[in-house]
Amino acid sequence: MPSAAAVTHPVHAPRDPETPDALVVDPALVKRAVKAAALGNAMEWFDFGVYSYIAVTLGKVFFPSGNPTAQLLSTFGAFAAAFLVRPLGGLVFGPLGDRVGRQKVLAVTMIMMAAGTFAIGLIPSYATIGVGAPLLLLAARLVQGFSTGGEYAGASTFIAEYAPDKKRGFLGSWLEFGTLAGYIAGAGLVTVLTALLSTEDLVSWGWRIPFLIAGPMGVIGLYLRLRLEETPAFAAEAEKAESSRPKVPLREMITGQWRALLLCVGLVLVFNVTDYMLLSYMPSYLTSELKYDETHGLLVVLAVMALMMIVQPFAGALSDRVGRRPVIAAGCAGFLLLSVPALLLIRQGSLFAIALGMGALGLLLVCFTAAMPSALPALFPTRVRYGSLSVGFNISVSLFGGTTPLVVTALIGVTGNMMMPAYYMMAAAVIGGVAVWFMTESAGRPLPGSPPQR
Repeated sequence: MPSAAAVTHPVHAPRDPETPDALVVDPALVKRAVKAAALGNAMEWFDFGVYSYIAVTLGKVFFPSGNPTAQLLSTFGAFAAAFLVRPLGGLVFGPLGDRVGRQKVLAVTMIMMAAGTFAIGLIPSYATIGVGAPLLLLAARLVQGFSTGGEYAGASTFIAEYAPDKKRGFLGSWLEFGTLAGYIAGAGLVTVLTALLSTEDLVSWGWRIPFLIAGPMGVIGLYLRLRLEETPAFAAEAEKAESSRPKVPLREMITGQWRALLLCVGLVLVFNVTDYMLLSYMPSYLTSELKYDETHGLLVVLAVMALMMIVQPFAGALSDRVGRRPVIAAGCAGFLLLSVPALLLIRQGSLFAIALGMGALGLLLVCFTAAMPSALPALFPTRVRYGSLSVGFNISVSLFGGTTPLVVTALIGVTGNMMMPAYYMMAAAVIGGVAVWFMTESAGRPLPGSPPQR
């Protein structure tokens, strides 16, 4: 792990002669930081993606046989439980990241996430050990959730603090490019297993394969993150402090940033409700609620994510040109106006209609995946950025994002209304639109508490 002297290296980057106060960071360092953060994020979301895409099978493995809807609800309940401990992870890892550095904490979260996912692949089935199986599944999910509490805020902070001011949107968009790559890898593996294995083999042993892959993937992710140097912004903050480990009171992270935290919660709400609705819930919705062929449903989602990956960097660059607010506002308006028509297309049932409806929602989601990684870190000053963003992000994800599959499945079960996913996304879009209205534009400007960066 880098020494205290090593992590301060970026601070001594040359100054821009036209703007003496500006830092000029080595492009090679920027590229390596973006690549490592995005690749690590891809590995983390491979783990979460696999769980989502194989949820129907996991219900059969870990919960008593009977009502398929009850099994799916139980599986999504374990999925949601991990999000309930994310704020605890954020409260631990966020302040730690502001004190000891971003790089060290990101290495720890990588280890924990890989270990939790690998453990799921080793758990015996309900038929073998009874109630111990879902309890062990829950324990592994809690480890995953706790580690993820420090992941997104740390990775987005890391890239934002390395990126030049005028390219922060473009470079930040690669974080979610990594997320989509992880989802595609997880969904692709599940699709191949579903196509090649019989239902009996998939339930018996095939489902374990994606989870066991997490072990070697975690080693690769750890190697990438240990090679990173600390960000210029954090190193400069540490240099100003009496020691290299500035202490930040929890009160300063929360009550001192209450307005920014409220904006963060609103922005993350619309971002994650729509994200988890489309990428995590819709495959199960197509299979369990619409009785659509499981393999074809997963292939449609894979195609949508591939489309999003292609558009992602361009949308990030667009946010640098026109601003984060217009891009995010366009996404909110689109989900408000098009969620119902898109879901009606999906419910129509033909492959073309499903692809068209899912594709429209995916392109709207890109407005968030491209702009949020650069917009959210800019809400907070350097001294408390990792901690405050971890708190705001994880509270919102826990209450609204990660619970989306469980809540929508329950609402459909109670009301019988198959349009609930659309209504849920529309409500999230309204809240997100209010947050966009009150947020300050950050494109092309230095991060709060940091010098200009070229």
